[in-house]
Amino acid sequence: MDLPHELNERYVAAAHLARGGMADVYQGTDTLLNRSVAIKILHSQYSSDEAFVKRFRREAQAAANLSHPNIVGIFDWGQAEGTYFIVMELVDGRSLRDVLRSEGALLPRRATEIAAETAAALSVAHQGGVIHRDVKPGNILLAKDGTVKVTDFGIARAWDDSQELTRTGAVIGTATYFSPEQAQGAAADARSDVYSLGVVLYEILTGRPPFTGDSPMSVAFQHVSAEAPAPSSLNPDVPASLDAVVMKALRKDPAGRYQSAEEMRQDLLAVLKGDPVVVPPLGAVAPAAGSHEATQVMSQMPPATVPPDEVYRQIEEEPTSQLPFMFTAFGLLAALAILLFFLFDLAGGDEPDSELVDIPQLSGVLFQDAERALQAQGFELTTIFESSDEFDPRTVIRTNPAGGTQAERGSVVQIFVSSGAEEIAVPPVVGQDIDDARAEIEAAGLTVGSVETRPDADFDINVVIEQNPGPGVEVGLGAPVNLIVSTGPEVIDLPDMSGKTERQATTELATLGLLFAVEEEFSTDVPNGEVIRTDPEAGSQVLSGDTILLVVSKGPEPVEVPPLIGLTEAEARAEVEAVGLVLNVAASTQPVADPAQDGLVVDQIPTDGQTALPGDVVTVTLGKFTPPSTTTSTTSTTSTTSTTIP
Repeated sequence: MDLPHELNERYVAAAHLARGGMADVYQGTDTLLNRSVAIKILHSQYSSDEAFVKRFRREAQAAANLSHPNIVGIFDWGQAEGTYFIVMELVDGRSLRDVLRSEGALLPRRATEIAAETAAALSVAHQGGVIHRDVKPGNILLAKDGTVKVTDFGIARAWDDSQELTRTGAVIGTATYFSPEQAQGAAADARSDVYSLGVVLYEILTGRPPFTGDSPMSVAFQHVSAEAPAPSSLNPDVPASLDAVVMKALRKDPAGRYQSAEEMRQDLLAVLKGDPVVVPPLGAVAPAAGSHEATQVMSQMPPATVPPDEVYRQIEEEPTSQLPFMFTAFGLLAALAILLFFLFDLAGGDEPDSELVDIPQLSGVLFQDAERALQAQGFELTTIFESSDEFDPRTVIRTNPAGGTQAERGSVVQIFVSSGAEEIAVPPVVGQDIDDARAEIEAAGLTVGSVETRPDADFDINVVIEQNPGPGVEVGLGAPVNLIVSTGPEVIDLPDMSGKTERQATTELATLGLLFAVEEEFSTDVPNGEVIRTDPEAGSQVLSGDTILLVVSKGPEPVEVPPLIGLTEAEARAEVEAVGLVLNVAASTQPVADPAQDGLVVDQIPTDGQTALPGDVVTVTLGKFTPPSTTTSTTSTTSTTSTTIP
């Protein structure tokens, strides 16, 4: 694309900033608002995918509703020249990816600050029903003033749901920062973003991500099956409290992680303040072995294909360990014990067989009672918790061997105990088409409850605008999710606003769901501050979200007072009334020495050139000629008379 390049006669792309997997980013200008912006323009091959574009538009609209100091704002979305673009806030700074490449690991305190601000952005997005799905250093920007800005909210959803881009067995996105559930093709939720943030924080602290490999598939497999070493093992400056936060965020089971970005943020703030961070042990939240969840997780993950040179490289990088020697020693001891057992068994071949004991039927019995009953029979117990809709929490579902059979006294009996109904995180469906939302809710094992409709100017027809429970809330299997669906903008008969004050009119328009702009105009008929008319005019049908122009009176237009000095009263009155003013002639006259000024205007208030409002009064004073001789004779006579009196 040749630069500079204009889009929709408003935006001008001036300089190329970056190229990603789905779009190019340019520095540009919004010529209407005269501000610098960043413009993300989709690659042409994606703009032809209708499913992708539809999802891209919805996610862009949802992300545009997010407002937070740590979130890169989205200003506009549009189509031009056969492709699509997003107009975003331009951040003056560098991406965290560039910082890590040039500087390596950061100090633990700065790393914690960056993670805390990122968690704040994610928390706001999750509350708004937007899951990021692609948290990585390239999507975290560091402004020159130190502010952390997270970008590309929800856009990965468009990528994931595209019919053209999604293929069975393909790894879509950035595998280095995948959560285990994303690596398995399962739905992502707020806890998936928490895991990805944990990966990013790990890399900030150590200078490398927790899992690496020669292919995205090998990395994805490690996310599901391997445990990362603590950051402090690679960077001794990392405190134990920060170690605990990272390792909790990186737990494989979403139920064992932080359940929200805000929860993780609070622990990060505690680390910054030097407060202790208490993280429950993994065993307290990990799913039980043999549970349906664990089976489902492992069955979805394809086997890893790690090349031989990768295996050798990993072996060479491993530090010298005493574990092989210890395992060999234990193996030899175990073999010796087995040999002695068989020798003893052969020597005592005439001894009676081991005693068989009945296993009672314990289904539905409280765990404590079942435990006592089996121990009384001399059995060893292994307890496994499973979710169950049929059995109350802490009651026995079944045993292995089953109740009613026999087993040797002292042997191990597995007892399966109910942990209650399975808890499922409600998926975020705000901004989705009702059919897509229904499919996603049912795929999660939930049901669609009530579906209400409501006009909304910001969402297309049949798009979900509210959900209850909200995204990320954990509910029981089959629980209903109630939805409110948009019927599109509401058709409104525009009321007559004339004669109302500007405040009254704008309040009424806002109540109707309409936007407004105000334009002022002089009027001799409508008092200052009241509405003269609207555009469209009163009675027109408009849509909610439309902008209505209010024309508000500024009162009468000021006029310039004409010059009246030297005019007769009649001439002055005609001049004044011609511009809408009122003439007032002062009762007293002003003596003048020139007989030519007798009866003419010799003074006026206001003076000529000043402004006045129509209807204002202009006061004039007329001249009165007084002969000088008459004045002298009178004075002389008076003086003579006064002198002759003794």
